[in-house]
Amino acid sequence: MPSAPVIAIFDVGKTNKKLLLFDEQYKLVYQVSEQPPEIKDEDDFPCEDIHALVRWIKNSFDAITKDERFTIKAVNFSAYGASFVYVNKQGEVIAPLYNYLKPYPEKLKQQFYQLNGGESYFAKQTASPVLGSLNSGMQLYRIKNENPTLFGEIAFAFHLPQYLSYILTGLPTTDITSIGCHTNLWNFNEHRYHRWVSDEEIERCFAPVAPCSLGVPFFYNKKEWLSGIGLHDSSAALIPYFISFNEPFILLSTGTWCITLNPFNHTQLSDYDLHQDCLCYLSYQGNPVKASRLFAGYEHEQQTKRIAAHFNKPADHYKTTQYDLDMLKKLKPTKVVPAKEEKKVMVQQSVFGTRSLENFASYEEAYHQLIADIIVQQVSSTNLVLKGTTVKRIFVDGGFGSNPIYMHLLAKAFPYIEVYAASVPQASALGAALAIHAHWNSKPFPADIIEIKLYSITQNASI
Repeated sequence: MPSAPVIAIFDVGKTNKKLLLFDEQYKLVYQVSEQPPEIKDEDDFPCEDIHALVRWIKNSFDAITKDERFTIKAVNFSAYGASFVYVNKQGEVIAPLYNYLKPYPEKLKQQFYQLNGGESYFAKQTASPVLGSLNSGMQLYRIKNENPTLFGEIAFAFHLPQYLSYILTGLPTTDITSIGCHTNLWNFNEHRYHRWVSDEEIERCFAPVAPCSLGVPFFYNKKEWLSGIGLHDSSAALIPYFISFNEPFILLSTGTWCITLNPFNHTQLSDYDLHQDCLCYLSYQGNPVKASRLFAGYEHEQQTKRIAAHFNKPADHYKTTQYDLDMLKKLKPTKVVPAKEEKKVMVQQSVFGTRSLENFASYEEAYHQLIADIIVQQVSSTNLVLKGTTVKRIFVDGGFGSNPIYMHLLAKAFPYIEVYAASVPQASALGAALAIHAHWNSKPFPADIIEIKLYSITQNASI
């Protein structure tokens, strides 16, 4: 039986590391995952075990290239951002892969922003709120100031997706989706590195910028293969939508965080936007993608536990709760819960946490109220990046996309926009595969990459 031509994608999240194979129709035909334990850095803070990750990738690549069921035509990578791998001239890793959640020294942060025009001015230029270590450029600034010996030994600082490509190809590259991922490195107004990067001699640590569509031939185990240079996972997840739809859209990616991504909003972030935790990514085409986020998935998880305990139901009883319009009409009015202070981000939980469950006659009634309250917060968050654009469609993927109560209420909240539940299996990995389509797949892009279900439709709508 002939082997199937496929592309191999390593999709590296903070917790799950996956190897996935897609065939020429971009159907997922194979998947394995790994959850390696974290280690500690020199300050005893948890971090990724980069050496264990490299071993897993090389061992997995070895195994899959020997699997006679498949012919590996190419390999690419999607991975989380805001994390650097530091290597010396010999290509050896010389520092931990520091965790982007690691607290940042307040004094050093103040020094940085004082030197660069202040927080508000600088955040507007780099399209990112002040996020400490999550602004990955700040990690390099910290090393230069706190460990100049280590800084002097750095030949390359790779964002994680590009390092994963580098360990197979040996070609050092930098990718625009990683640079533009709330790093403090990119000046969105001038479309180049920010001035401080050269002033602080940080730029010498970066490999040349290469296009996300680049295919890199390389030899491994005495055979020639082809690799992409890797992409930041959030930007990769947008690629199936760019390929499938021409009219302006918003992607509402729902999980623990509900992130609204608008690739068609090119207005500069205001102080208000930044205080509400808005930021910009860069798409694989190098264009800004304005984003806002809400901690709604986490709230849903906590409050469904509270409701289930009160009404003596299973924790996942909400999965069987049907949309009830009459019940919604009886609900108590709700309103947006804003940030308590001007500089706090808009990740406040809805008003539901203050409601007494004694006021609800059933689990179903309480759950409808929870979703109604969450939707009010979600609409406020989404409007931060929707305003001023001609968006015609909202695509909702992730957990809330399969929640009929959430989807009906969201559609009602945006009556002049088509609202769809969208399903893209393994969107980040699929995006990484599509990015180098021309190098491995002679077939046209399939029309059914994304499964969608319409919840509202405007006049003259078409799909």
